[in-house]
Amino acid sequence: MTQGAGQGPAVRTATLRDFRVPPYAQVPVQSGEFARTGQVGPPDGVTSGGTGSGGPGSVHPGNAVPANELPEGYTPTLQDLPVIHTGDTVQVQAADMPSPDGLGPLFVVGDVHGYLDELLDALAEQGLVDSEGNWAAGTARLWFLGDFTDRGPDGIGVIDLVMRLSAEAAAAGGYCKALMGNHELLILGAKRFADTPVNSGAGTATFQAAWLLNGGQRTDMERLQDVHLQWMSRLDAVVEEDGHLLMHSDTTAYLDYGSSIDDVNDTVHQILTRSDADECWELFRKLTKRFEFRDEGGSGAVQELLSQYGGHRVVHGHSPIPYLLGEVGTEDASDDEGERRPVVEGPHVYADGLAIAMDGGVTMAGKLLVVQLPLHN
Repeated sequence: MTQGAGQGPAVRTATLRDFRVPPYAQVPVQSGEFARTGQVGPPDGVTSGGTGSGGPGSVHPGNAVPANELPEGYTPTLQDLPVIHTGDTVQVQAADMPSPDGLGPLFVVGDVHGYLDELLDALAEQGLVDSEGNWAAGTARLWFLGDFTDRGPDGIGVIDLVMRLSAEAAAAGGYCKALMGNHELLILGAKRFADTPVNSGAGTATFQAAWLLNGGQRTDMERLQDVHLQWMSRLDAVVEEDGHLLMHSDTTAYLDYGSSIDDVNDTVHQILTRSDADECWELFRKLTKRFEFRDEGGSGAVQELLSQYGGHRVVHGHSPIPYLLGEVGTEDASDDEGERRPVVEGPHVYADGLAIAMDGGVTMAGKLLVVQLPLHN
């Protein structure tokens, strides 16, 4: 969920702009083949973070946030986000289905954005981790849909948790994997290119400015290490699991990067390997597009992706469910008890049943969603 650098305010608050299609994502782009040469090594990391162990609410490996204490310099976004009036989503439940190849059930996780404690609570509720935050789901399969950092207090702690669970799940015969979100591209660009000007398509911009504008936390940047940079750089952008086409962003821009899932992932990896600032910005800009499945023609956009890459439903994060429902808040939408919380009980099924939205809006006091696939209405 991002908004470009150097853009003037479009509406009442700066944060509200984050959930609109930003100007640089509206500029027409040219598709084409990318060269697959010119190896560039990963950038250097910086100092290491804290260590520890324990369950939800306590300190975990890589989590520098003590229980009930926010890190110094943390920039909260909750109060800056617009108020969302109540609105219901389509309610869904997991349906029983035999698992392929003897693997366990399939789960997906929406945008986390640094909310480590909320993530641990949601994983524990589904029986995926125990009270100590360790993998407890045996052969289950778990996919994160991207956006691990920014806005929340402990993005690096989230990445460290996902990396640890990946090893623990593999040892138990299951797996825990992750997709690349636009905020992974954003923090990678901020680290690699800092204030290097890039051609945004809507004026001059920098990754550093865009990262800060979109909830970048200095404590995350200070704790970012080589292992985190390398891990993020190698994440896939698209995958198909049990007929579900998993991706971060609700956009057809993935089609610009290849005619197959393997082509898309290979092209994205090559772009990050070449480490060209303008090319990385173009990738970030395209994968920041949103809402392409929501309105008239939305089901056609989803069908275009499914016909090209396979699967019978797209499952995505990126666009918060309250915004997909068109509820954007008003100046007078608060009461004596404070701002109202968005009503998000579960995923939102839309686009004639072809798309499942998984971003429950945890950054606006919504819900961090962890659900089992497949779903039925």
